[in-house]
Amino acid sequence: MDLAFTIGITLITLGVLVAVHEYGHFWVARRCGVKVLRFSIGFGKSLYTWRDRQGTEYCIAMIPLGGYVKMLDEREGDVPAEDLEHAFNRKPVLQRIAVVAAGPLANFALAIVAYWVLFMGGESGYAPVIGSVQSGSVADAAGLKAGQEIVAVDGEQTPTWQALSFRLLDRIGDTGNIRFTVKEPGSDLLTESEAALQRWLSEQEEPDLFGGLGVSMYTPEVPPVVNEIIADSPAARAGLQVGDRVVSADGIPMPRWMDWVEYVRERPGQRIELELSRGDQLQTATIIPDGEPDASGELVGRVGVAVAMPAMPPEMIRQFQRGPLQSLGAAVTRTGELTSFTLSSIKKMLQGLISPKNLSGPITIAKVASASAKSGLESWIGFLALLSVSLGVLNLLPIPVLDGGHLLYYTMELLAGRPVPEKIQALGYQLGLFMILGIMALALYNDFARL
Repeated sequence: MDLAFTIGITLITLGVLVAVHEYGHFWVARRCGVKVLRFSIGFGKSLYTWRDRQGTEYCIAMIPLGGYVKMLDEREGDVPAEDLEHAFNRKPVLQRIAVVAAGPLANFALAIVAYWVLFMGGESGYAPVIGSVQSGSVADAAGLKAGQEIVAVDGEQTPTWQALSFRLLDRIGDTGNIRFTVKEPGSDLLTESEAALQRWLSEQEEPDLFGGLGVSMYTPEVPPVVNEIIADSPAARAGLQVGDRVVSADGIPMPRWMDWVEYVRERPGQRIELELSRGDQLQTATIIPDGEPDASGELVGRVGVAVAMPAMPPEMIRQFQRGPLQSLGAAVTRTGELTSFTLSSIKKMLQGLISPKNLSGPITIAKVASASAKSGLESWIGFLALLSVSLGVLNLLPIPVLDGGHLLYYTMELLAGRPVPEKIQALGYQLGLFMILGIMALALYNDFARL
């Protein structure tokens, strides 16, 4: 059932993104007088087809990893004399540019609409108040203290954990100073400080932003009470039950959940003698944590239990209510920020400042799509918007076979007054196809490596 759900939500997610992208091409092509022969969602064998009154064939194909709009074009076959005026290659270069650019622009428009819907419904998040600072860390070097609220990074406001994470994401791989603006507890006084970064988190496959900064965000004290147990985990084999409270481990008191977590993390494969409070009675158990690599590759202990998080105090929750126009402005801004971030990440990856292991393929997309859908409609819409921006940006890269490659050729034609020679275009397409296949292979390899 879970696999069927994952496949279903992935097909819906990719189907929406591809349909919007290809409809952008289709809509502008029709407005420019280009005859559209086929509008396909997916590749390969057709599963379902139909035609409209203008003769365009619509197709749902077997392989859902993309789609295409096939237009009348003399370069792809003979065109009857009466249809020449409707051939794509006969259109002025500016119209061809408009048709090609319309696909990625439709993806940006989808992201704006998605964020507009989310912002109209209201937005909330937790205030980024520091819970603790690790000695010798970036945060420690900047003089950050527990209880301070990080209100800005590099001059950009960070009203929530999510906003802070986004600003930190933008600094991955950087060398230079990072500037913090913080507010003291119980005061409106703002102070600024800086710390140096050196290829910050560039080697981490799954960067821990707060951990890399050396801070943990404030959360209410969490008692070490088991709320969930994973089947066939060390906890399940040791006989732990939901509701058990960890009193001590190897005779050491465990007053907080994080005390217990850190104790387990440091002891992969080692026996731990537990004292548990179960109802009105004390119980004992022996548990041996499994060893699993963390984001940095270090082996850490896991026992397969989860805790119920207590509710945040009301003063720690930030609520944002916007009207229609404010929501639209915020949606455009968010889409622009994500576009800039995606381009910056690609640049850093090419420079070797971000590990290529961060590149993800369809398997990771499926896992995240499923997880976001299970978290609720809002979460899935947010993921759809993020993926739509990524698709728009990637398609605009100046790589032949992508929309950006076509735009590159047409821009050169516009500037030079004549088309790029066919031999050069053909060579470019071959190189572009080689690059795209290489990127897809790397993304798939990363997907399987994560599995």
